[in-house]
Amino acid sequence: MPSLPKPRLRRTTRASSSLAPKPEPAERKPRVEVVSGQGFRWVHVERPSQVEIAWLREHFDFHPLALEDVLSRNQRPKIDEYDDYLFILLHFPVFDSQVGRLNAGELDAFVGRDFIVTIPNQPLQPVEYLFERCRQKEELRDQLFARGSGLLLYRIIDDGFDYCFPMLRKIGNKLDALEDDIFEGRGASVVRDISNVKQEIINFRKVIRPQRQVLRDLENVKHRFLLPPEGEELEIYFEDLGDAHERIWDMLENYKEVVEALEDTNESVISHRVNDILRVLTAISVIVLPLTLIASIFGMNVGLPGGGDPSGGPTVSFWVILGVMLAGLVGMVAYFRKRGWL
Repeated sequence: MPSLPKPRLRRTTRASSSLAPKPEPAERKPRVEVVSGQGFRWVHVERPSQVEIAWLREHFDFHPLALEDVLSRNQRPKIDEYDDYLFILLHFPVFDSQVGRLNAGELDAFVGRDFIVTIPNQPLQPVEYLFERCRQKEELRDQLFARGSGLLLYRIIDDGFDYCFPMLRKIGNKLDALEDDIFEGRGASVVRDISNVKQEIINFRKVIRPQRQVLRDLENVKHRFLLPPEGEELEIYFEDLGDAHERIWDMLENYKEVVEALEDTNESVISHRVNDILRVLTAISVIVLPLTLIASIFGMNVGLPGGGDPSGGPTVSFWVILGVMLAGLVGMVAYFRKRGWL
């Protein structure tokens, strides 16, 4: 179908002058920070977008698949080995104050012989703190940069693992408080708190568990890319990373068992309280039953032995019936207490 010509709309001079063309927005500069020294560079790119990726393509010869993984948000922790560098993807737990839960903060890193590029997808406090210290303190910068990329990578990962321990201690404090609340009768709130702590432990385990294989792979490739100064060994540093990971995992396993035990204990306490309530209600029902029976018999509209008649025969006194009911009540309560049912 041929396209029809569009009619040209006439506009007044005043309207034309008021619709002046808007100036095009200036291109945003890439958010890239660089600290260099001793022939070594540390490039830090936080929350990368296409602008930062374009800057990385211009200054480094990174593989397109690795840059694609940087922008992706559904990657598992891994380590990819290329000809001249390593691409490492790690996750660290980050507390999201908006939802009140732990999430995984991703840290992408390109590691070469004379550079490290760190790319977190959200602010990671230990990485930012170490970067600022290296920028402000020349002594620390020279100490780390002069010993190659291996030691700096160790410090970045080690600080990330060390940041996990205060979070684990907070979870431990919550578990201790829950244990006290269980026996204080706060059943409804305890169930909710146990659920929240359990979710935190599950999220923490999901973040930490996949790192184990990454650390093992890192030990296999460190000799090729992470060369230390002559006479210095890196094995002890990366073994320390493995030890820190195992300590975190052991604490999570312990917390998992504790929260499951607290959940079972809370259910047992609630069940015990329900049984106590049912026992008291059952005892009250059994005690009231004979009293109700006596009242029902003497309330029937028929002739009863000793119940009297309209001609003026003897009648059973109201106080006699009330005394029999009271004696039965006291006797049954005493019997139930003796048996331990009340």
